Amino acid sequence: MSTVDNKIIHSIFKEFDANFEEVKDWRRYMHQHPELSFKEEKTAKYIEEKLKSFGLDVQKNIGGHGLISVLEGTQPGKKIALRADFDALPIEDEKETAYKSTNPGVMHACGHDGHTAALLGVAKVVSRYKENLKGSIVFVFQPAEETPPGGAKFMIEEGILDDVDYVFGAHLASDIPIGKVGVGAGYQMAAVDKFAIDIKGHGGHGARPHDTTDSLVIGTSIVEALQKIVSRQIDPLKSAVVTIGVFQAGNAFNVIPDTARIEGTVRSFDPEVRDKVETEIRSILDGITSAFHAAYELDYLRGYPALFNHLEETDLARDLFKKAFEHENVVEFSPAMGAEDFSYFLEAKPGTYFRVGSRNEDVATHYPHHHPRFDIDERALVNTEKAFAAIINHYLL
Repeated sequence: MSTVDNKIIHSIFKEFDANFEEVKDWRRYMHQHPELSFKEEKTAKYIEEKLKSFGLDVQKNIGGHGLISVLEGTQPGKKIALRADFDALPIEDEKETAYKSTNPGVMHACGHDGHTAALLGVAKVVSRYKENLKGSIVFVFQPAEETPPGGAKFMIEEGILDDVDYVFGAHLASDIPIGKVGVGAGYQMAAVDKFAIDIKGHGGHGARPHDTTDSLVIGTSIVEALQKIVSRQIDPLKSAVVTIGVFQAGNAFNVIPDTARIEGTVRSFDPEVRDKVETEIRSILDGITSAFHAAYELDYLRGYPALFNHLEETDLARDLFKKAFEHENVVEFSPAMGAEDFSYFLEAKPGTYFRVGSRNEDVATHYPHHHPRFDIDERALVNTEKAFAAIINHYLL
C-alpha cells in the first residue's frame, strides 16, 4: 500500500468505527424482523431503502428477492463483487434480548443479518470515496442461502457476475474469537446432496411374515449397507459423509408395513467422490430390493457444490488481513462438512470466502450456528467491514 492508499484506508476504517452504533442498529432491526428463504420481501425492501439513502442505484428482484448495487469509480480498473446473504431460518428465537425476533418460529440463527448490515456499512462509507476508486464494486445482497436450490445460482444465472473479475464473501463465526479472521485455500465446505428412498413391499399380519415383503426389514438392510459406502468404497484419503436422518415405517406393533421411507444427506469435497457415492447408493438399492422382491423409488437431489477457495486470492486475502488485523489474528479456516451456496460464486469467478470471529467471553456468543440462542459480539460487524475494505483497498484504491 502506498502512503496515499494508507491515508484513504485509515480514513475508511475510522468511519467504520464511528458508524458502529448505526450498523449495529441495522443488524438488530433485521434480527427482529427475519424472513425465511424465498420470502424475504420486506428485508429486500429495507436493504433497497438503505442503499438508495447512500445515493446508490439499486437493481432488485434478481434471482428472487436479490439485489445488487454497483459503485462505479471515476477511473478504470478491476471489478470486484462482495456478497452478503439475508435469509433467516425456521427456528424459534429463545434469546431474552431487546432485539429478539418478533416473527414466531423464524430467526436469524446464522448471522446473515450481520453479514448484510456489515456490507451495507461498507457501501455507505466507500461510496463517499468514489473519486478515488480505480474500478468498480458490485454489492451483492443474496436471498435464500439456507434452502436449496438457493439464491446464488439464480442470481448468477441472471448475469450479475458476467463482467466481474473477483468475488469475495464473509461469514460470521461463533467458533472463532472476536478480533480474529479465518482464511483457508482449496476445498473448505462440502457439496451437499439430499436423498429420499421409498421402499415398496407388501404388508400383512405380524404373525405371518412369510406372506409379506417386509419393507421395514428391507429398509434396515439398506441403512446398514449405506453406512459401508464411505468405509469400503471411498478412498480413505478422501472425505465423504452419508447420514440417515429419517426412517419411517409402520404404525402398529403387529402389522408389517407396506412401505418404508428413508431420508438422508451426502457430503463430499471431490466431484468424483460425489459421483461415486450416488452410484453406490443406487447400486445398493437395486441389489437389496431385488434380493427381497421389493421395489423402490429414489429422489436424489444434488444441492450446492463444494466450496473451493482459489489459491491466489486466498493467499492475497490472508496477507491483506494480516496487515489489517495483525499477523496473530489471522487463523486457518479448517474444512468442514457444512455447505454454503457461495460455492456457485467461486465456480463462476476467482475469489475466496472467509470467516470473521464473533465469539467473546460471554456464553451468549458461544452457541453454534442454527441454535435457538445464537448471538454474536456485534463488534464483528466492524471487523467484517474492515476485511472487505482491505480487499477493496488492494484492488481499487
